[in-house]
Amino acid sequence: MRLYEKINQGQPYIIAEMSANHAGKIENAFKIIEEAAKAGADCVKIQTYTADTLTIDCDDEPYRIKGGLWDGYNYYRLYQEAFTPWEWQPALKEKCQESGVDFLSTPFDFTAVDFLEEMKVEFYKIASFELVDIPLIKYVASKGKPIVMSCGMGSVEEIQEALSACRSQGNDQVVLLKCCSQYPARYDEMKVSLIPDMRERFGVPVGLSDHSMGSLAPVVAVSLGAAVIEKHVCLSRKIDNPDAGFSMEMEEFGQMVQDVRNAVRIKGEPTFELTEEEKHSRESRRSLVAVRPICQGEAFTEENVRSVRPAIGLKPKYYEELLGKSAKKPYRFGEPILMEELQ
Repeated sequence: MRLYEKINQGQPYIIAEMSANHAGKIENAFKIIEEAAKAGADCVKIQTYTADTLTIDCDDEPYRIKGGLWDGYNYYRLYQEAFTPWEWQPALKEKCQESGVDFLSTPFDFTAVDFLEEMKVEFYKIASFELVDIPLIKYVASKGKPIVMSCGMGSVEEIQEALSACRSQGNDQVVLLKCCSQYPARYDEMKVSLIPDMRERFGVPVGLSDHSMGSLAPVVAVSLGAAVIEKHVCLSRKIDNPDAGFSMEMEEFGQMVQDVRNAVRIKGEPTFELTEEEKHSRESRRSLVAVRPICQGEAFTEENVRSVRPAIGLKPKYYEELLGKSAKKPYRFGEPILMEELQ
C-alpha cells in the first residue's frame, strides 16, 4: 500500500473507483483493474455492501429516489443493481496485486469490515454518506489501518466528530477527501478551495473525491495541495449501469493522470532559485552600451548610450545615474559601459 509513500513524496495518490461500472460482470471488473493500472492509477477501489446491509426492501415514498441519474429507483433496487458480489472480491484483490495497483474497498457495515479483514486489506475507505455513522467509523478505526474518508455533505462539526471517532480508537492515520455529493458535480458548487483550509483545520492530509466531468477539478485540487484524487472510472459510458453517467472512460482517465502529475510539476516548490536554463537566459537581458563612438572625457547622453540586449554592460537601473558623467575611457560602437564609470 503506497498511500503515505506517495503523500510523503509530494505526489498525489490516484484512486480509480470502480463502483458499479462492472455492470454485473466480473470480466468487466478485471478489465477495469487492468486498464486503470495501465492508465497510471495507484489504486483501484470497490465497495463492499449488499442491498440488505445498506437499506430495507421498502417502496414507501421516503425510499424512492427523485431526480438525478437514479430517478425512479427505490434505494433497495438501486443497490441490488450496483453492488459488487462479495464472492468476487478476493479475486479482484488478487488481480490488483498482479496489476501493480493497491486494492481498496468501502465497507458499509460491520459484516463488511469483518469480511475485508479476512481478506487482509491494508486500508479502508469511508464514504461521504457514512461520515455520520460513528459506530461504523470506530469499528473501522479499531483495526488500526489507514482510513481515507470522504466528507461530502459534512459540516465542520461532523468531520471533527468522525476524526475524533478514529482517534478514540488510537488511529490517527486519516486522509480526508473534499467531496461534493452530486452526480455529476457542478463546478460552481465543488468548493475545492476548502482543501488547504481543511488541511490546516484538521491537521491531516486532504484530497478530492471528484464526481465532476473531466480533468479540470483534479488539476485545480492538486494545485491547492490535494494529496489524493479519487475518480470513478468505466470501460465505456455506453455500458449501462448506475454509475456510468458520471464516470471517466479509460482514455480520459489516463489523460487525467497525466494532467494531475503535470500539474504537480508545474506547481513546483515555492523558491526563487533559478533553473540552469534561466541562469543561461539571463545573458539575454538588457544592459547599457555605447550606440555611437564615445571619446574619453565626453559626457554620457541619451544619444550615445542605450539599454539593449544582451547583458554585457551595466544594468539598466544605472542609466539615469550614468547620464551626464564623463567617460573615463573611449568606447566604440556596441561596447558595454563598465561599472568603473560609476566609481
